[in-house]
Amino acid sequence: MTFARYQASGFPPSKSNSQAASAPAIAGDPNVVRESQVLDVLLTALDALRQSNVECCYWKSSRRLQAVLLGESDLDLLVARSDQHLAAQVLLACGFKRFDSVPCRSHPAIQSFLGYDEPSGRIVHLHIHFRLVVGERLLRNYQLPWEQLILASTIPHPTLPIRVLDPTSEALLLLVRASLEFRRRDPIALRDWRATQEKFELDRLHLAPHVDSRGLRDLAAKLVKDDLAEAIAGAMSGPQPLATQHRLHRHVRKDLAVYRTYNTTEVALRRISRVILWTVGSLNKRFFQVPRPWGRHAPGGGIVVAVVGIDGSGKTTLVTAIRQWLGSEVDVLPIYFGTGGGKPSLLLLPFKLLVPLATLALGTKPAGSSHGTVSGRAPGPFYSILLAIWATVVAWEKLMKLVAARRGADRGMVVIADRFPQDEIGDFNDAPLLPRLAKVPTWLRRFEADAYAFARRLPPDLVIKLQTSSEVIMSREPDMDPLVVQKRVPALQRLTFRAATVVSVDAGQPLVDVIRAAKAAIWRML
Repeated sequence: MTFARYQASGFPPSKSNSQAASAPAIAGDPNVVRESQVLDVLLTALDALRQSNVECCYWKSSRRLQAVLLGESDLDLLVARSDQHLAAQVLLACGFKRFDSVPCRSHPAIQSFLGYDEPSGRIVHLHIHFRLVVGERLLRNYQLPWEQLILASTIPHPTLPIRVLDPTSEALLLLVRASLEFRRRDPIALRDWRATQEKFELDRLHLAPHVDSRGLRDLAAKLVKDDLAEAIAGAMSGPQPLATQHRLHRHVRKDLAVYRTYNTTEVALRRISRVILWTVGSLNKRFFQVPRPWGRHAPGGGIVVAVVGIDGSGKTTLVTAIRQWLGSEVDVLPIYFGTGGGKPSLLLLPFKLLVPLATLALGTKPAGSSHGTVSGRAPGPFYSILLAIWATVVAWEKLMKLVAARRGADRGMVVIADRFPQDEIGDFNDAPLLPRLAKVPTWLRRFEADAYAFARRLPPDLVIKLQTSSEVIMSREPDMDPLVVQKRVPALQRLTFRAATVVSVDAGQPLVDVIRAAKAAIWRML
């Protein structure tokens, strides 16, 4: 549902309109939230939740609501526990998909749903909270039993199908969250300390003019001790930044200690273990890329997505775009099955470093080569020996990467493969190399053939085939042999990868359209 269609539908009813009269300064200005700025996928979901009478509200900062509606930040909804299953059904019906976090990072009272907004190409992250779970980023250790009180005091947004916190409730939760999150023991908070300070302080300054101190004190007095309620009321309107109100932080933690999920000893142990896992996971994601998930699983298990095409069709560019799009929300494992400019394994790396020396020694390449100076001659003895060694190492590397790809997918990761081994069409992309040579030991041919047969047993789940004309390829790869290009363009069309789902994309169209088509295909498969 678009923004204009929502307004035309007559929401909200008269009672909500009267309630919303005091909300615009906090809940959002309709002159600021414009039709072009709100993602349709979010409006559709929010409207469906409202039509289904799901009791819920947006319970984070009203200042950041516009960024949330733009898809720049996660949408956090507090949902009445009685409506938890209904809310999940509604979101699934709207095209959202549930993505569970790995066990060490999940919480039973929080569910994560991702939606894909095709016009903008953005993934929207929606959190459903059935409890007010707050605390450090790595360890949400406080579960506040205030849900019904908060939900009962919400107000409707003046123009959108969503309820938001009234200023007093928002101020109370803001101060409590700040007191529990400003902990230097949390490495994520420490890493983003300045940004976190700025975020909370801007939220306070935005909210403070609209908060009645007496009303805030009265609300806090229902939930915490009287002396702490006075301190909370004073902290909201005082000149001191939230990050430096250490006394308030200590008192809030002490008073709310009864709502902790774990005791002091277990908190320390869990914090240490999560810091270690977070550090190892971050290093693995950035450097090692071992098929071990750390963040969030794909629903129904992971998938292997192979991007194939002739050199110059844009495989690497597309793989990079997909990783950036999906990697911030789901565990993504990139794998490069080629031998060109991508990242080789430690097994292939030494041999790849010797390629420039071998190329210099050979001067020209025999017939069948796609790049460089091609002589037209059949491979000589020296070239044949080098190619046999190279082909053996490449086959062994592909075996290891095939196993890693399938294990990553089985563990819930989305594997994005640049190229994929195939033996359907000889003398083509990522096909066996030894058939090019006349004299090779039988056992060596069998070893290479078995490696590529292994790829047939572990096919990708989705193949994105980048197809375009010979002219486009030659304009992008002028050093390629024109005869090789003319031969491979039609051959690519015949490549099926047997059991895989194949989606052909015109690589000659603008890059933004290529990326959009690939995103849509992957999202349908997840």
